[in-house]
Amino acid sequence: MEYKDYYKALGVEKTATEADIKKAYRKLIRKYHPDVSKEADADKRTKELNEAYGVLGEAEKRSAYDQLGREQAAGQPFRAPPDWPSGSEASGGGDDYFADLFAHLGRRGRGGNFQMRGEDSHASIVIDLADSYHGATRGIGLRVPERDAQGRVVTRERTLNVSIPKGVTAGQQLRLSGQGQPGSGGAPAGDLYLEIQFKADPRYRIDGRDVFETVPVAPWEAALGAQIDVPTPSGTVSVTVPEHSKGGRKLRLKGRGIPGATPGDLYLLLELVLPPAHGAKARELYETMAREMAFNPRHTMGG
Repeated sequence: MEYKDYYKALGVEKTATEADIKKAYRKLIRKYHPDVSKEADADKRTKELNEAYGVLGEAEKRSAYDQLGREQAAGQPFRAPPDWPSGSEASGGGDDYFADLFAHLGRRGRGGNFQMRGEDSHASIVIDLADSYHGATRGIGLRVPERDAQGRVVTRERTLNVSIPKGVTAGQQLRLSGQGQPGSGGAPAGDLYLEIQFKADPRYRIDGRDVFETVPVAPWEAALGAQIDVPTPSGTVSVTVPEHSKGGRKLRLKGRGIPGATPGDLYLLLELVLPPAHGAKARELYETMAREMAFNPRHTMGG
């Protein structure tokens, strides 16, 4: 059995504070969580991170780990002190034995009555922008930790129905009570925190609660003005395009952004789209415009 450097696994120094360790764990677990990560070793890294934080995130276990690690280095052969649990008392040897030593140490240190609430877990959930406008219920598949009949932590596939509240924004976290890491000694499980991410959509750009939507318009709608219907995340709205509008003009619809105590605004960005010159009639119209309008789009360039 090899000694494991839990500080190295989390990317922190041995002098790191409790807050530093928790911050490093949360950052890495979001990156490597198997449900969202594209890394080839996501499952392995998630297990390593949970194991490392399970020890360094608890003061008593961290103290015991630090005492053991004074003369140890990662990858070196490791043998537990004589007064620690034997392999049969812990996991029976193998990869998990090193981590299980600390769990059994905690139980022995409290006369067999050791209880510890499970650690919180973190993952991401990707939703449509419309879900934020109206609220929704989404089923997500997760690999969640549970304790088996022998008290060992195993990973199982589960589907959770998650309620998406109206008005959530990107980066906001939803807390699912009791859906995190299992507790020890009958203690409750931790919580699961789901970070909201919006599904990529070329029509929209989101800034806080403000939403920017690109709206194609025909040249005559921009030049002459028009009343057009625009599909938006909150439903279709009728919008007036002012005459003499140019590409890139921004129309503000107050309060039609993401809902909230102070809702955001919806900004419509006009994009001029030219009809194709297919067919004799279309070409004739373009030729007439070229002759009669005397329009030079490069006049400001001196062309």
